[in-house]
Amino acid sequence: MIEKLYWKDAYVKEFDATVIGVNGNVISLDRTAFYPTGGGQLNDTGIIVVKGKEYKVTDVKKEADEIMHFLESADGITVGDMAHCVIDWERRYSLMKYHTAIHVLSAMLARHQSDVKFTGGMIYVDKAHGDFDCPSLNKELAAMVVQEMQKVISEGHEVTSRFITHEEAIKIPNLIKTQPGEELTKGLEKIRIVEIEGVDLQADGGTHVHNTKELGTVLLKKFDNKGAHRKRIEIVLS
Repeated sequence: MIEKLYWKDAYVKEFDATVIGVNGNVISLDRTAFYPTGGGQLNDTGIIVVKGKEYKVTDVKKEADEIMHFLESADGITVGDMAHCVIDWERRYSLMKYHTAIHVLSAMLARHQSDVKFTGGMIYVDKAHGDFDCPSLNKELAAMVVQEMQKVISEGHEVTSRFITHEEAIKIPNLIKTQPGEELTKGLEKIRIVEIEGVDLQADGGTHVHNTKELGTVLLKKFDNKGAHRKRIEIVLS
């Protein structure tokens, strides 16, 4: 099984690994801190140095338990090679902040509308949005929720992650927020959960900051009414 360093420490910027697979311009490593696209969060990018040659990582994807690193070219790389890997930290850290911000957003909205359903979202390097099944959600409420987000951010709540058994997970109400998440976790023996102390607890496989203070200032960029059961709140951080 591939060691997922991004789950152990999302702040890892560099690491060493062994190449365990090469297929065209795609390589696999025995351990990686490169986050693959998933859960609404975009993949990491960066560089991998093998035998003194630098290779650019353009994409990272996950299939089953395999994590595939797409390079501009993998010429000269063979199985068994040692690789020194460097994450594009500016990109990663921005994605981490926005992912944590989306968790705060959904938690604050749930305080106003207990029956709200988080139907999905996307996390980019310069913005993020959450989609909600919440007929009563309008621009005024969205603005209020974002203001309350700022209060939580400024309070400095710690953000931690851990694994629990599937049996433990199903006993926690609303732990799994989305339908895709329910499907994804059905066959898992252990489920990773992310907790924002006193604010939110949910199943999640992404990368996050250590403390909400790292998010800085949050602003409502846009509110979209896409129908009675689909409202979108888009936010930016500064």
